[in-house]
Amino acid sequence: MSKPTIEFCASNMHHGTDRIMTRLEQNPQMQVIEYGCLGNCGECYLYPFALVNGQIIAADTVDELYEQIIKAV
Repeated sequence: MSKPTIEFCASNMHHGTDRIMTRLEQNPQMQVIEYGCLGNCGECYLYPFALVNGQIIAADTVDELYEQIIKAV
């Protein structure tokens, strides 16, 4: 079984997604990648979001986003 890939946009860090990224990086079962831009500017500006295995996961808060990511993997 391959590791789930979780991708974060550096431009989205103002929502606090950097805390989630750091937390997920501690788990060796996950591949966490940060990009300068993921090309999802609408989501990036409005909500904390990440790509989980290529699918957009967005939430109103970073805590909700973390929970959504855990559910997705």
